[in-house]
Amino acid sequence: MHAWLCTQPTGVDALTWTELPTPAPAAGEVLIEIEAASLNFPDLLIVQNKYQIKPPLPFVPGAEFAGVVRAVGEGVKHLQAGQRVACLMGTGGFATHVVAPAWRCIALPDGFPAVDAAAFIMTYATSWHALMDRGQLKAGETVLVLGAAGGVGTAAIQIAKAAGARVIAAASSDEKCELCRQVGADAVINYSQQDLRETLKALTEGKGPDVVYDPVGGDFAEPALRSIAWRGRYLVIGFAAGPIPQLALNLPLLKGASIVGVFWGEFAKREPQANAAMMAELVRWYREGKIKPVIDATLPMAQLPQAYARMGSRAVKGKLVLVN
Repeated sequence: MHAWLCTQPTGVDALTWTELPTPAPAAGEVLIEIEAASLNFPDLLIVQNKYQIKPPLPFVPGAEFAGVVRAVGEGVKHLQAGQRVACLMGTGGFATHVVAPAWRCIALPDGFPAVDAAAFIMTYATSWHALMDRGQLKAGETVLVLGAAGGVGTAAIQIAKAAGARVIAAASSDEKCELCRQVGADAVINYSQQDLRETLKALTEGKGPDVVYDPVGGDFAEPALRSIAWRGRYLVIGFAAGPIPQLALNLPLLKGASIVGVFWGEFAKREPQANAAMMAELVRWYREGKIKPVIDATLPMAQLPQAYARMGSRAVKGKLVLVN
């Protein structure tokens, strides 16, 4: 097997395409031949030593992937050799093969392509957990999605629309705003050209959004929170812009609003039954055509450095997927 190996987390340039022994699955594990792996923002942070999870060195980055089970370890009952699966493991995906805990794998139904499957779990699970569980989104409410043209943003638009909400999508260019309309947004804000607060006020007739979905942080967090509706819910997803906002606590007080933390990975660990039910529902929605990953581009696995460069330039719309 081959894999992109990180021996020192000093950045993308430290990754090397390395031949390694193909591992055998231990008890409770499966060996997967990887067909496709998606690039997520944490995959960039983890090779820069900036992510909250710091795997022991050396490691293979690539949190999310899909492929074919080639061997099963002792005690694995729900998967078998030849079965197609998707998996989110945190590391290991940027390779030709990987050993993964069987419980982390989702068996794929017929008609679920590997490229879509590799771009599915992290973004849709995060967005569902945020909007439906933590945000308690109801039909008829208005959702503001910041960073709306990215992977989690496009997933959030689709999930919110499927739940019967009105969606205002905010992105940094007209091209990205047009993509947001194509995936279901009712209104868009180009926050590189439009004032976020004033445009939100106009689009909501002064009421503001009921739910703010924020995977970006940075400079737009405070104006979004200031614009929120009475009893609104501000969902803290992540900080793709870099800086972690310092928000004044009088702002949620004045609106009777809630600032709600969203950490899907920890939810999945602590509440596995609820997470499994959520994933089953998301797979049903995919099969019904309610949701579908937006794929920016597919690149050969050998072009991982180029994929990282595209992500770092903020040019990605939806998800980047590497294929073997």
